[in-house]
Amino acid sequence: MFPSTSPEAGRESWPAEPSTGPVAAATRAPRTGPATTDGDRRERGGPRRARRTGEPARKSEDEVDEPEEEVVPPVEVHRQLALTIAGFAALLGVGLVLGVQTSGPGHRLPFAVIIFGVQLLFVLAWTMAMRPPALLVVAGISAGVAALADVAAVQSDIAGLAPLGYLAVGGFVAAVLGQLVRRVDRVRVTDSLGATLLIVVGVVAFGTLIVLSRIPAGTQAITVCLTASGVALTVARLTDAVLPWPRLAPQVPRGAAGVVAGAMVGTLTSALLGSYLVAPFTPTRAAVIGLVAAVTAVLADLAVGYAEAGRLMAGEPPTMWVARHMQGPLGGFALAAPAAYAMCMLFL
Repeated sequence: MFPSTSPEAGRESWPAEPSTGPVAAATRAPRTGPATTDGDRRERGGPRRARRTGEPARKSEDEVDEPEEEVVPPVEVHRQLALTIAGFAALLGVGLVLGVQTSGPGHRLPFAVIIFGVQLLFVLAWTMAMRPPALLVVAGISAGVAALADVAAVQSDIAGLAPLGYLAVGGFVAAVLGQLVRRVDRVRVTDSLGATLLIVVGVVAFGTLIVLSRIPAGTQAITVCLTASGVALTVARLTDAVLPWPRLAPQVPRGAAGVVAGAMVGTLTSALLGSYLVAPFTPTRAAVIGLVAAVTAVLADLAVGYAEAGRLMAGEPPTMWVARHMQGPLGGFALAAPAAYAMCMLFL
């Protein structure tokens, strides 16, 4: 059986196009683009088919140019070292707390001597760890500023921070000028301004404890804040020796558990002290000022670890072993001292 109508019925008739000859060339539309090949037509038609093995015939540009992510192995946590630093932080806190108990009206010299000894340790540790240009000049000027700050804190008529502020500015300017004397050190002065400022301001910050001891209820505030700071630093390092987890950074051998536990235990200790002290102290007020001091000390200690890791990653040679590991607790107490002064002025 054949269909009743032809398959060509109902379609418009098109003139047959000649395939060859001059007539065919005249009737064809001219092509303006470049000549294409069969390979080009296949590429324009869409993506190429995958090979039989399942892999694409051609990788994309993102897969070719994207570098592989480098995995940085975490730094090993030395338990003995963490325990040693914890012991040093505990001894330093006990020494400062016992020293402030020797302070009284008209009898500030023993406490000033203890503070000056801690300031010398701070200068030694921080100059050897950060190694600014003209190291001996910066260390000598910082020690001189520390002595003058202690004398000003003891002998000034009004207990205030203004003399210490003037000494900090003068010491920083003198240290920078001492670095500009030699041409070798002059090149690095701009890069070391922050290190010089930290060293000078750190030694002056310890002098605020002497000023605070001359204020009513200042001795008790120092006891609460320094006890909270010492306990926080000790507990944080002990926790790092046992459970340094979770790691805050692969290059820093510290854990978040130690930081949090240290701040919490330090705050609890200050609240317990506040329950035994006389007015104006209460457990709540002691907990507040202890919390600020503990968190400040722990974060300063942690920042020192990050700074040390940054120097090692930058290719700088490691400095004296003892100085590097004394730097954290000393920096924590140096920053907790002005925090204790500020909290005493605000809450007491």
